[in-house]
Amino acid sequence: MLALRQIALVDCNNFYASCERVFQPKLRNWPIVVLSNNDGCVVARSNESKALGVPMGVPLYQIRELIEKHGIAVFSSNYALYGDLSRRVMAILGRYAPQQEIYSIDESFLDLSGITAVTAYCQNMRADVTQRTGIPVSVGIAPSKTLAKLANHIAKKIQPWAANGVCNTHEIAQADWDALLKTLPVDEIWGIGRKLAQRLTADGIGSVYTLKNSPASAMGRRYSVLMEHIIRELNGEAILNLEDAAPAKQQIIASRSFGQKTSQLSELQAAIALHVASAAEKLRRQQSAASQISVFIRTNPFCERDPQLSRSIVVPLTTPSDDTLILQAAALVGLKQIFIPGYPYQKAGVMLDGIHAKAHIQPDLFAPAATPQRAKLMAALDSINQKYGRHTMRSAAELMGHSSQMKQCRRTPRYTTCWGELMVV
Repeated sequence: MLALRQIALVDCNNFYASCERVFQPKLRNWPIVVLSNNDGCVVARSNESKALGVPMGVPLYQIRELIEKHGIAVFSSNYALYGDLSRRVMAILGRYAPQQEIYSIDESFLDLSGITAVTAYCQNMRADVTQRTGIPVSVGIAPSKTLAKLANHIAKKIQPWAANGVCNTHEIAQADWDALLKTLPVDEIWGIGRKLAQRLTADGIGSVYTLKNSPASAMGRRYSVLMEHIIRELNGEAILNLEDAAPAKQQIIASRSFGQKTSQLSELQAAIALHVASAAEKLRRQQSAASQISVFIRTNPFCERDPQLSRSIVVPLTTPSDDTLILQAAALVGLKQIFIPGYPYQKAGVMLDGIHAKAHIQPDLFAPAATPQRAKLMAALDSINQKYGRHTMRSAAELMGHSSQMKQCRRTPRYTTCWGELMVV
């Protein structure tokens, strides 16, 4: 007899807001919003802010009155803090299961098959994470990943499961489960976005229950094979397996809007060099190399009083590479070809493409051989930046300007990753 499949999806509750509360406990039960790059839009909200009607993605200037009226705490994104706390949470969760898939910065799948009293087990796991990191989590348990995601939503939002933060679908009677699914809109299902939900609703499939009981094969032919997989997973069939490591990316994009507009080539060069450094680090992390790099620059399309320009260029590489300095040199050559003086540029970025695993790349017999010293240099660069913080060591090209620096007027200290910002007691 096969063991009961028990997949858990552990999700950090309002992760960015919870990270801010770890070092400011006075903000517990207080409305919080966290802003996007350059303090532009709301990207995270505490439950209290959601209750006050703060929409996701709304520009900051549109809710200033609401902020002042209710005293909402507003923070710039503190990615160093969030990333470090995420690593700590994921490390703790990894101790509770033989197999773990880190799905995102605040979500992790665990295979708990074979564990008895799994609900109590997950309650202990939740308490351990909160005790060690200060981050509250919710857990959904089901025989498939799609159902586990749905159960996690129930564990966060719907009583009585929300009171304990754990929803185990194996413990819910079939009649009660069907009644619950009838109340959930179809867009609560993992993999079904807004447009697909609208199409399903137009076809008379507006609830999770209705989709679950639709013929999988016929729906697959009408929509896609993904739809067939979703329906089969909703019925408890495990189609999606846990991945021990994320698949290698076939494209790597690094871009950012500037803290302030610039018309200086040196500022754009610094921004492009910085983005290349970030993209190349990701490339090396997955043991890959890129055969071409795209560079793009643009003005602000929403500022009608400014002259508008958007340009890009693809720069092929003679030999696929993961070397930051080689990629930066190619990108800066491309930038000079598309740069036109006099425009107030708002954004710049790069995209690495033609990515292949280094082990599978056939070297060019006529190209200069790569020196082992360069590989050692890149390894040393990554090691130092990992230990002391991103961009601690960088090329001179990355130091030519300041416009690419994010505006973070409301950022809290990087309590766990920066010696100069450690909390003093």
